[in-house]
Formats: sequence, structure tokens, C-alpha cells
Amino acid sequence: MFSRPWYHSFSLALLAAILCLVASLTPSARAASDQKDKWQEYRSAHFVVITDTSDKKAKEIVLRFEQMRTIFGQLLGRQRINMPVPLTIYALRSDKQYYQMAPLHSGQPISVPGFFIFSEDHAFIVLNAFEEEPWRAVAHDFAHFLMNYNYPPVQPWFDEGFDEYFSSIRLDNKQFEIGSDPELTLGYEEDVLGNQTQVRNRPRSLTELLNQPIWLSVPDLLTAKHEVAPGAEGTHRTLFNAQAWITVSYLLNKDKLSELGTYFGLVQNQQMPVEKALLQAFDMSPAQLDEAVKNYYHSLDLLQRDLESAQQPGALNNHPQLYQSPAPLGPDDVEITFKPVSDADSRAQLAEVMVRLPDRRQQGVNDLKALLAEKDKNGQHINNEIAHRALAWVALEQKSFSEAVEQLGTAAGLNPNDTWLRYYLSLVKYRQAQADHQEIQGLANMMTDLKVTLDWYPEFAEAYNMLAMARLEGGGANSALDSIRGAIALSPRNEQYVFNLGQIYIAQKKWDSAQAIFQRLATSSNPKIAAAARTQLDEFATVKKYGISPNPAKRAFQSSPFDVLAQDAEKRAKQQQESAPDTRRTQYLRGRLVSVDCSQPPAATLSVASGAKTLKLRTSDYKSLLVIGADSFSCDWHNLQVDVNYKAGGASDGDLVSLEVRVN
Repeated sequence: MFSRPWYHSFSLALLAAILCLVASLTPSARAASDQKDKWQEYRSAHFVVITDTSDKKAKEIVLRFEQMRTIFGQLLGRQRINMPVPLTIYALRSDKQYYQMAPLHSGQPISVPGFFIFSEDHAFIVLNAFEEEPWRAVAHDFAHFLMNYNYPPVQPWFDEGFDEYFSSIRLDNKQFEIGSDPELTLGYEEDVLGNQTQVRNRPRSLTELLNQPIWLSVPDLLTAKHEVAPGAEGTHRTLFNAQAWITVSYLLNKDKLSELGTYFGLVQNQQMPVEKALLQAFDMSPAQLDEAVKNYYHSLDLLQRDLESAQQPGALNNHPQLYQSPAPLGPDDVEITFKPVSDADSRAQLAEVMVRLPDRRQQGVNDLKALLAEKDKNGQHINNEIAHRALAWVALEQKSFSEAVEQLGTAAGLNPNDTWLRYYLSLVKYRQAQADHQEIQGLANMMTDLKVTLDWYPEFAEAYNMLAMARLEGGGANSALDSIRGAIALSPRNEQYVFNLGQIYIAQKKWDSAQAIFQRLATSSNPKIAAAARTQLDEFATVKKYGISPNPAKRAFQSSPFDVLAQDAEKRAKQQQESAPDTRRTQYLRGRLVSVDCSQPPAATLSVASGAKTLKLRTSDYKSLLVIGADSFSCDWHNLQVDVNYKAGGASDGDLVSLEVRVN
């Protein structure tokens, strides 16, 4: 993550020149510049980009990520691409602002113009839009992100080789290029005055590593342990990376993906030795595969020419790559909408990114608190919902659950419709139960909040996982099974989800299925997962015989911050109802009652269709609702002709006043 070949450190001389230019601007020129410094949110089908750069550059960034996503699917033969974690991209026009929030490496900001922050609840990409093609700096990590959710667990060489291959990508509106050495750097660098200086201790490229006479043996390459956390891989310039890269390039460009799938099925699922699996899947011995890959590498003359060219003064790293194809998407193929983002929201969002970086966390917290301490033009403190939400996340990481709930409660008072708040309230409950070995508190509300979250973001794997565990604790093992399967389908490599599936199987008394899962996880490279799986196996006989664990978790029933929050919300709602009479106009609608949702009795929500419009109409107590044409209200009603009187809440919802069932 901390090095990329196409970029060098930002010139201090150039930075000084820019600062002098800014300082020399007249007040009117600075005012004009400030006027342009407006933040916008650009949204496509799969990406959200928040930026203060130009409209043209913003739309180009959105298009490039849509293109990369589609190309990823094409390379791996995937029709559907999962993105089970919401991803937000920030593109900063100011070079200075980017480096003030970029991760630190050896005490200095990274020199590449983009970085990726991985998390199971929210992923972030930050780009320096001042630079050309900043998306290339995160192509490796972006491929890693997509691979985690769209390819089953495989040997590390394939993941790393594919990510290296993908990271060479170069795009424009008409074509994309890929396949050349992604770690090739120039031998000379140029300063702001155009002076050429030879780069000392230039890191070796993958081509240079492969030009060595000795390679890893194929069995050693295919069985190597190279598992690192996303975004923390360190250098990619190793012989392992080089051989993985050229092997994947060979397999992709020789159309051997189907054989590769067979191979992985044999070694991963059937635990077949590498030599036997290669022979059965590829009809090759390790020696034959080694020879085929080396012959392929030596046939790529362009790699050697690129290496020679890069070592010459004045060389540019924009040469054509090994493979070119038409771009799968162009500007006319991607629908992009945009809306303004307030100054307070943009500042809070950038600070929200910084608190995710350990080296920048305190700076981010200080920025959030400073924002909340500021006053607007009316002398009132700025009370920003995003800032409170970000501080809640920090408190959650520190296991300060009461503070997290307090921050989320304040944020909800500012924007009760923000679905992120419902998700984070569920996450706090889940984490607190895990930390204190308690039952999940506010279980019914948590399940409702997670359903709303999944309506908002249907691919949210962690929301499915938490819903599964909430349903399991509530006694719904069958519905829990449906939810955890949804999580695993979206994130097939997450062993915690597989572990939770094993717990659900135990609750269903599917002993053989549960035991098979824990036996497999007991050999996991994740020490926590392996230890937990071994504990489950040690207790298995007792659980199977008596139905309970010999070491049951503590169950403490006590007042929690959630109780206080719920009581406070109920009190405020009651006060508002008493002090503010409902002055909304009663409206009439004739339509068809599609369905009734009574999942939270005595409340009910009715879906009523009239023409092309469907309204969600609520009643707080269906037992007291005025009903005409029927003896009483029924939660089983559907497909009935009805007349309703209601008070509108929004464009598609409202509160029921009366309901008449029409008999045709």
C-alpha cells in the first residue's frame, strides 16, 4: 500500500511555489477561488464520490471506478459483483489537504496519490485529485477488496498474483490496457526546473526479479503462506509476488480459468496434494507448469523493452501495455447524479475518515470536536449529525458503549432518518453483548433496525450476520440460518460468519454439520477463530448430550444505556403529541389493500395501491382503528378493495384515520 511505481514524492519546491502563488492572490481572486471550493456528492449505480474538484474530474473518477468494477468481473468471469460493505470515495482537489490526512509511513505521509481503508462496516478510498490517474494508486487494494467478496477462499498466490495483474490497469473512455509490470519505476526523476537526477537504490521491478536464474519451485509457490491484512501488505517487490503475477497472467491469457477452478476445488475442498491436483486439473506436472509459465514470460519481449526504457533519462511511464481491449463502459453508459454537500458535512466526513487511521485518529477527533464547538452566523453551536456519528464510532472502538449511545442519540435527534444510525445502534448492542457476555439488549428493536438497514443497502454482509445472531438469541434458529447464509454468500471468506453458522447448526441440533464446520475452522490461520473452534469441539459431546455448554456465558439483566435512550425517545414523542395537535388535512383515497404488516403489535402498516402509487399507511393501534364494512380489523387481509381516510406524512406514507372495506 505504501509504494507505487508511477509516482514519486511531491516536490517541496513545487509545493513552495504553489503556496507562494496562493499567498499572492488578491482578496478578490481568493474570494473567487473560495467560491469554487464547493463540495458535491456524485452518485452512480455502485459508487459514491464526495469531492471539491471540478465536475469533469469528479465524473471521470466515478466512471473509472465503474469501469474497474466491470473489468474485474470480466477477468474472472463473474456476472454479479458483490460489494457487501458500503464504500465512499473522497477526491480532494487540494494536494496539501490530501497529504495532511494521508496515512503515515516512517513518520511521513505516503507519497502515492490514493489510499484505501478497509472495514467490515464502511470502506473508504481517498484520492488526491490534483494528480493524474489517482485511481491507479488504489487499483491493487480495490482488486483485493472485490476479490474478498467475489471469489471463494483460495491459495494466497492467486490472490496476490491477480491483484498485481489488475493494479497495472490504465483506462480512458474508449479502451483499457493491462498486463505490464505494475512495479516498474523510472530510473530518473525530474524536479520542478526540469533537472534529471538518477534515482538511488531504485527498488527492483517484478521483471527484474523474474530475470534472476532461480525461481521458486511450483509446489513452493502454490503452497506458500502469504496471508496479510488488507491494506497492510508492505512491499510487493518480492519473488513470490513476481511469480504469482506472471503465473496469473499466464492462466488468464491462456484461458485456463476453468481448469483453475477445478484445481482449487481439488486442493481446497478435497485436500488433494498440489502435484496430483495439477495433473488432474491442468494435465500438467509441476515441472511442466513451471516450463509453460517461463516460456510465456520469455515470450513477452515488451517487458524487457519497458525495463530498458525506464532506466533511461527522460523516460515516461505511459507506454502501451501488453494487452488492450475496448472499455466496457463509456461516459454515456454511466448515469451520474449529484447534489451539494454542506461545508460542515464535508469537514465531518473527512474527519470521519481520519479517525479510522490510527496515526490520524487523534487529529480526526480534534477536528470533530472543533467543528461541534464552532458557532454559526446566528451564534448557535454547529450540531452536526455526521460528527456525532463519527465520535460514536470512536467510542465504540474504545468500548465506551454509553458514550457511543449518547452520541448516536444526539445524532438521531438531528436526523432521525439516517439509516447509518440504526446500523450503529445495532452494532453497539452486538458489541456490548459480546464484551460483557450478556444477552443482546433491545433485541426486537435491533432486528427492526437491521431490516431497515438491509432495505437501504441489501448487500450489507455484516448486517445479515448481526441479524442472524439476534434471531438466534431470540429463538428463531431457522430464520437465523437464512440470514447467516445471506452473509456468507456475500462474504464467502469471512470465517467468523462460518463459525456463526456452526453455532446455528448446534441450535438446530444438526450435529454432523456443526462438527464438520468446527473441525475445518480448527485449522484456520486466524488464531482466534481456530481457538474458538477447538473450544467448540472440546465441548461438543457435552452440548450434544445435555443441550447446554459446560461454560455458559454470563447473563446479566440490568439497566442499559439503550433503556435510557428508548425511554427518553418515548417521553419526548409523548410530549410532542400533547403539546402539538395534529393539524394535517385528512385526505381520501380509493384503492386496493395489498398487504398488512402487524410485526409490531398493536401497530400495523397497510400497503394501499392506487394506480401507479402505493402508500404505506400506519396505525398505532389497529384494535382501536375505525373500520367500516367488516366486524373487526384483520392482519391477514390482502388484495381487498378499500376506501381510506388518512393524514399524509410524506409523498408515500401517512397515518390512518379510518378504513372502509368495499364489497364488490
